[in-house]
Amino acid sequence: MRLNVGKRFGVHVRALRHARQFTQEGLAERSELSVDAVRRIERGAFSPSLETVNKLATGLDVSLRTLFNDFDRDRRDQVAELCDYLGKRNRNELRMVWRVIRAMFEGV
Repeated sequence: MRLNVGKRFGVHVRALRHARQFTQEGLAERSELSVDAVRRIERGAFSPSLETVNKLATGLDVSLRTLFNDFDRDRRDQVAELCDYLGKRNRNELRMVWRVIRAMFEGV
C-alpha cells in the first residue's frame, strides 16, 4: 500500500533528520518551528506551507531542491531515464514524439 503524499513527505523529513542526528526538538529550533509542527509533519498529519517547507530545509541545512530531490525518487528516475533517452534523438524524432505524447493525452 502506497502512503499518501503527506505521510511520505513526513517519512522523508524524519529520515533526513535522523541522518543528521537531530532530535525533533533540535530540528524545530534550527527551523524556527514548534516541536509540535515538526512532529505533525513527520506523522503526515499536517501539510506544511511553502514557508514552512523552506524553514525545514534551512533547519536540515539543505536546499529546497535537495529536500525534494529524493522525495519522489521512483518518478524522478523514470523521468530522468526518459530525458536521457530523448536526449539522444534528433530534431525530427523529437517532433514525432511530441505529437504522439500530445495525442495520447488530449482529452484526458
